[in-house]
Amino acid sequence: MENTNVQSSKKLFSKLGAMYLLGSILIFAVQRGIAALIHLLTPDFAATHSTLYFVLMMMSMYIICMPLMMFFITRIPVPQAPVNKKKMTFGKWLLAFVICYAGMYLSNIIGLLFTSIFGAIIGQPVSNDLLSIATTNNMWANFLIMVILAPIYEELLFRKLLIDRTSQYGEGVSVLFSGLMFGLFHGNVNQFVYAFTIGCVFGYVYVKTRDVKYTIFLHMLVNFFGSILGVFFLKLAGLDQMAAITDPAEMTAVMIENMGGLILFMGYALLLVVMVIVGIILFFVNLKKYSFAKTEDTLPKGQRFKGYVCNPGMALYILFWIVMIILQLFGIA
Repeated sequence: MENTNVQSSKKLFSKLGAMYLLGSILIFAVQRGIAALIHLLTPDFAATHSTLYFVLMMMSMYIICMPLMMFFITRIPVPQAPVNKKKMTFGKWLLAFVICYAGMYLSNIIGLLFTSIFGAIIGQPVSNDLLSIATTNNMWANFLIMVILAPIYEELLFRKLLIDRTSQYGEGVSVLFSGLMFGLFHGNVNQFVYAFTIGCVFGYVYVKTRDVKYTIFLHMLVNFFGSILGVFFLKLAGLDQMAAITDPAEMTAVMIENMGGLILFMGYALLLVVMVIVGIILFFVNLKKYSFAKTEDTLPKGQRFKGYVCNPGMALYILFWIVMIILQLFGIA
């Protein structure tokens, strides 16, 4: 017979998984419904007004779906007394950012490598929708969605609301599920790998400070570097044009025309490489300082999977997003 802690953990994690699953299905249904309606009324709208179409899809999620998702989750009470917030110095916050960026950069390479191998196996490239969106949409639209709205909503959902309700089972469990559920929520392998990594970093910062503003600003800065600044220098160097050029003479002409931009891009790329190296060094230098507090309710190692994952709500949430990721790999979703 299962002990009381395993039973209570199953109950809590099942409720949480069910609420996050309900929110995920709502997002999927609302966005597909709006897309179908737009296509019915104006079949060419998505192609001719790609930025506006993207904004409409994203705003439907941030104005309708995610607030409802938050409402569902807040119906589950926080099982322990609120923990007082702790201040984080700017130096420590900057340290967290550099380490986070290094982790994201390396895990992004792993994700790209996996999708490239899988694409070679199935005989067709796996689409990178985020890169396409970032390079084709209006930069101000990307800034609004990726740098402002996404960090705010995602940090509230996957750090504050989730960790506040799971930390009674230990900080390590909270951080792991914060990264796992956040990574799965992105719906594709490449983003899952790096979202899981940065989600764990954000989760660690939150469990130690209990102040979501630190992770919101971390998330904003990470997204700014990846989705805005990187794309700006890429376009400045003309690399988006070069990707479609096959003629060597035309390629040379474009490179000469964008020489100034190419130099700036290489400088930016060098900065990123330095940040990654520094981030890796700082991570290992500070490795012994990282710790996860356990609680009286923390399950023994042999019972954790049973208590936290083997329950209907969480299992269905994980299964739903695994299916979505598989469909995306085959270009179906």
